[in-house]
Amino acid sequence: MCGIAGWIDWSKDLSHEQETLKKMTDAIIHRGPDAEGHWFSKRAALGHRRLIVIDPEGGLQPMLYKDGNDTIGLTFNGEIYNYQELRKELEEKGHEFQTKSDTEVLL
Repeated sequence: MCGIAGWIDWSKDLSHEQETLKKMTDAIIHRGPDAEGHWFSKRAALGHRRLIVIDPEGGLQPMLYKDGNDTIGLTFNGEIYNYQELRKELEEKGHEFQTKSDTEVLL
């Protein structure tokens, strides 16, 4: 089982809170010993500790999607059992995937 940490603050720039988020993800290392990831925007900080189940190289989180000047960050814990079916459906609609991870179908 993975671990998720983070917060949103509409009044403070969180892009300088690396140390705080690192302490948070270190505290949940037992939830995901295989990998660690952090992502910061001005108002959001996301951290993830990963227990690798699917796509060891491409499934690192937080996973990002860029659309023009906007970036969406996602961290997820779970397994999407029908992700291959969802992936195929999205590919038929023109979406191009960057990984083989089940998480990417959520973006």
